[in-house]
Amino acid sequence: MPAVTLADGDLNYLLEGPAGAPVLVLSNSLGTDLHMWDEQIPAFTEQFRVLRYDTRGHGQSLVSEGPYSIERLGRDVLALLDALDIAKVSFCGLSMGGLIGQWLAINAPRRIERLVLCNTAAKIGSPEVWNPRIDTVLAGGAQAMRDLRDASISRWFTAEFAKAQPAKVEPIVGMLAQTSPAGYAANCAAVRDADYREQLGSIVAPTLVVCGDADPVTTTEHGRFMQEHIRGADLVEFHAAHLSNVEAGELFTRRVMDFLTA
Repeated sequence: MPAVTLADGDLNYLLEGPAGAPVLVLSNSLGTDLHMWDEQIPAFTEQFRVLRYDTRGHGQSLVSEGPYSIERLGRDVLALLDALDIAKVSFCGLSMGGLIGQWLAINAPRRIERLVLCNTAAKIGSPEVWNPRIDTVLAGGAQAMRDLRDASISRWFTAEFAKAQPAKVEPIVGMLAQTSPAGYAANCAAVRDADYREQLGSIVAPTLVVCGDADPVTTTEHGRFMQEHIRGADLVEFHAAHLSNVEAGELFTRRVMDFLTA
């Protein structure tokens, strides 16, 4: 896969779909890589030039020294767009990717055409949640990531989906087990420190908020808060836990496409 060279390393990405089509950026959740969007690619690339990338510290992208910030991750996206000579995009991010999308829409509004915020919140968790996880991962290394993989299944997917669709679940949670412990911890710090509750009102891009009714991490209540504070935002709820794009599958894809092409 190609990579864009940043000041301190490379950012791995894939650019797919018809040349000249509007560009859609997909941003992964914490502990996954660009392949979390595989199910959406056939439909999305019918009408979009799809740019998906491994967030810093994930997949095949650089693992620079942490901690990171959402601003740092947002500026990585801007550097990627600049390197590819892309002026404006629609942006769809899930969880941590949704935080990156909020930062971009607040701080680089001229670059964002439409915004999809999936299974995310203006603030996710607290230091009491994130700091022990950071400490555990840094101390335990690869084994801690494997342990985290097992613990994450119930947060990422409903029990019935995990039981019925192991072929879809296993590759996704496998991404977590393979994520760099240092990169994961550095991104945990970025999520821990992000808080856009007071800035949502400055977002002007047409916005769709996507929620899962069984999401224990970023609840529908979090989604409604964003909808209420972003002017004109719409909200859709699927029967899913945290990774609604995987669990809701075709329903997710169709609803997001309807919004992006409206």
